[in-house]
Amino acid sequence: MAKRIQFARTGGPEVLEFVEVAPTEPGPGEVTVKNQAVGLNFIDIYFRTGLYPAPGLPSGLGTEGAGTVEAVGEGVEHLAVGDRVAYAQGPLGAYAELHTLPAEKVVALPDDIDCETAAASMLKGLTVQYLLRQTYPLQGGETILFHAAAGGVGSIACQWARALGVKLIGTVSSPEKAALAEKNGAWATIDYTREDVVERVRELTGGEMCDVVYDSVGKDTWELSLDCLKKRGLMVSFGNASGPVEGVNIGILNQKGSLYVTRPSLNGYADTRERLESMAIDLFDMLQSGQVTIDIAQRYPLAEAGKAQEALQGRRTTGSTILIP
Repeated sequence: MAKRIQFARTGGPEVLEFVEVAPTEPGPGEVTVKNQAVGLNFIDIYFRTGLYPAPGLPSGLGTEGAGTVEAVGEGVEHLAVGDRVAYAQGPLGAYAELHTLPAEKVVALPDDIDCETAAASMLKGLTVQYLLRQTYPLQGGETILFHAAAGGVGSIACQWARALGVKLIGTVSSPEKAALAEKNGAWATIDYTREDVVERVRELTGGEMCDVVYDSVGKDTWELSLDCLKKRGLMVSFGNASGPVEGVNIGILNQKGSLYVTRPSLNGYADTRERLESMAIDLFDMLQSGQVTIDIAQRYPLAEAGKAQEALQGRRTTGSTILIP
């Protein structure tokens, strides 16, 4: 038997159950990973609350983890039992001691990247990779706005943007988070609890505004984000922390300067094993070079996943949070 977190109904953290289940044997093209660390992400809360529907109930939770290969299914050639690996994509079930998933979603870890670092950075780091290197291939010299700059994704984005020579303006909710974002490489920060974000962006850019806005907040910041863009700028909406963006009249894009909008996802970019491995190599290079370091600011036992999610949802976390099976 193996322990995991599951939920049989959607709702608050109280719906999460810590249970014992029979491990699933890997089928053709699958591997079973013995997790040493599991990543915590906002998308996990979306599934728990029902914003994103789970394939069926009861359901496991989580898509990110790192550990060693426990078993290998038929036809898997790029991984072997004992290999150190990491993953960041479904199926749900990473909040567990053992997780069986398609081998094409799993990548081998370099020797000098430990499992805790990998579990804290795979989903967030690959997200930053596609945001900064593919959704809008930053070349250096651009000015961008990145919401939640002190969070797990934001902390990596600040460092990666600095390495690229990009001026990242980060929104934060406290002076402490502003200091953290600036330490990580933000060119400037805006405390949205005390400052007018649009006016501050205008001041910082001399009225030029931003080439790109990266928004994981969603409903609460949609129009604000559009107002921070220069003409023909790109709005990248990649999350729904405050709720989904709904009822949008696309004519507003014309009114605010012929703007572009995209709603990307990791699954939309890492859609083949080859693309995933290429993106992972880019991330691992940034980690190995020291240009990006991972701040694991919170660790919780797997059994306390509900508490960890409450802290994340309540904006009481910085950097990355991991669960330890």
